[in-house]
Amino acid sequence: MGADETADPAPARRQQGSDAARTLTIRHRTVFRYHAPVQLWPHRLMLRPREGPELRLCDFRLAVTPAAVLSWAHDVFGNAVATARFDAPTDRLVIDGTATLELHAAHWPVFAIAVEALRYPFTYAEDDRLDLGALAVPQYPDPAGSLSRWAQGFVAGPRTDTLALLKDLGAGVHGAVAYVAREDEGTQAPLVTLAQQSGSCRDFAVLFAEAARWLGFGARLVSGYLHDPAGELTGSAGAGSTHAWAEVFVPGAGWIAFDPTNRSIGGAHLVPVAVGRDMRQIVPVCGSFAGSADALERLDVQVQVRHRIQPGASSKKNPEWAAFG
Repeated sequence: MGADETADPAPARRQQGSDAARTLTIRHRTVFRYHAPVQLWPHRLMLRPREGPELRLCDFRLAVTPAAVLSWAHDVFGNAVATARFDAPTDRLVIDGTATLELHAAHWPVFAIAVEALRYPFTYAEDDRLDLGALAVPQYPDPAGSLSRWAQGFVAGPRTDTLALLKDLGAGVHGAVAYVAREDEGTQAPLVTLAQQSGSCRDFAVLFAEAARWLGFGARLVSGYLHDPAGELTGSAGAGSTHAWAEVFVPGAGWIAFDPTNRSIGGAHLVPVAVGRDMRQIVPVCGSFAGSADALERLDVQVQVRHRIQPGASSKKNPEWAAFG
């Protein structure tokens, strides 16, 4: 079987930030094995890291076996999405993405929050409110108001410090839920996560985002990689692994990353790939096939991260749900 390979169409160039620049090479390899040949339908691939002020993408390559026609587009959130279309039946599908990037996120970030948003509650500007749209609307039912009351419990007073509130919310999720690696598909509803007091990183992220939405914040979910060279962070496997977290929009500062699994704020250990309203929108690999229901024999996901500090830098249905820990 052959392989199709494509280089990133236009890696952007950005000036380096003031924090220590870390160069990472991330290889994300997914292998589906089937008991017998199946006909693969189009697969949606979200593996290209998402660039921004803290991340500069130097190179990205995507190889697919068997040979596929690859087309690129941006979705409604600005994520880079590759669609792979196949001709011949196969008993094995390999999707291999390799990205080289520079990460400039500060370990102790300072956020330039607008004066009007320093204290909670605040009101989003009309344009921000309209553009945030569904990202500021809770996505899960809360018929008895349990999640809303739980979220309100972190509000210290009538004029609470906004950033402190969001940090406390992240710490509250971290303290209320024990981390477990779940192999099953999908995401738990926030009330289920609270009731069971356990969940994977994607369940932590959904609970945090939903609680923030009940408080009136615009929040979105993020899939990507956890960069952990010391191997000390929850949800990591070696120097890196796939991961999920959340971001909250705060006027002036923009989108701020919160990783409730590790009770952290900012992107120092995070490599974003895709953002969305719901976790099912940002699965790394998603597709289907024509064949028997039990045709899938095995799914293997491997993430390898090579890391170095740049010299001279200043220091200051075929879903891949299991990859999210």
